[in-house]
Amino acid sequence: MHRVKKILNRRSLACAPRGVPWACVVALSTLLSACQPAVLDPIGPIGSAEKTILINSLAIMLAVVVPTIVATLGMAWWFRASNKRAHRRPEWAFSGRIELVVWAVPLMVILLLGGVTWIGAHQLDPARPIESELPVLNIQVVSLDWKWLFIYPDQRVATVNQLIVPVSVPLHFSLTSASVMNTFFIPQLGSMIYTMNGMTTQLNLQADQVGTVRGISGHYSGEGFSDMHFPVHIVPPAAFARWVDTTARGTEPVLDDAHYAALAKQGVPLAPSAYRSVAGGLYQRIATQAMPPASGPAPGAAGAMQQPLLAH
Repeated sequence: MHRVKKILNRRSLACAPRGVPWACVVALSTLLSACQPAVLDPIGPIGSAEKTILINSLAIMLAVVVPTIVATLGMAWWFRASNKRAHRRPEWAFSGRIELVVWAVPLMVILLLGGVTWIGAHQLDPARPIESELPVLNIQVVSLDWKWLFIYPDQRVATVNQLIVPVSVPLHFSLTSASVMNTFFIPQLGSMIYTMNGMTTQLNLQADQVGTVRGISGHYSGEGFSDMHFPVHIVPPAAFARWVDTTARGTEPVLDDAHYAALAKQGVPLAPSAYRSVAGGLYQRIATQAMPPASGPAPGAAGAMQQPLLAH
């Protein structure tokens, strides 16, 4: 057995690049396998602008970090014990040039980062509409325990745990929470924003590529938090219109007060679902707390995490 282990160890090390420990290769491959496109792979104008701010801020900070590291290594090398040209000056007290560098460089960094933040905070205000010749698509978002409800007020349909949007069309989100505070975040579109009970926040986004991206909750909200994610299907405008028409004419239930009361109970649906119609003023009643959310699990559920609320 000991001989077999030695042979396996030799083969494992032979597969790894020379000079690189096998454990490092395994750890690196594991990390890379978990990588997914997110904020550094934007597909909309807001996400692209935020990526630019992130890279610019990193470059500004590296302009300080890299010289500091180089200077530290240089000082350690110059004042080594074997360097007879390095003089110790115990009476040294002040240097105008050093003071200039110590104070001027951080001041420049603060000014540059402050300028980037000031400009970006105004240009990327979540409530600021996106300029476009196309009409805006309004979407009302309600965070529940532990699911997302999306209401299309103009189309009078709704979905749970899935979002369908047309490509290149400005999206205006009105967001609230029917339970605890949460965060709505589509990394490739940008701008994480909070949802709060009894309040409404605004968010404007746009997707410029057809495809499917991931939306998540970025705020811990209980045992079902890890399941509060949803696909965002970005489709051509014609396909979106067909989906709305098919949903409105389909056999899905109507999102009235009774169905919302069942949906609001704690639980995680197994699959995304849709409603062919929505009761008028439902979102306003949720946002103004005229319809308080249920606090217990779904009826008949052995546990909030096992029983789906919507079986269709």
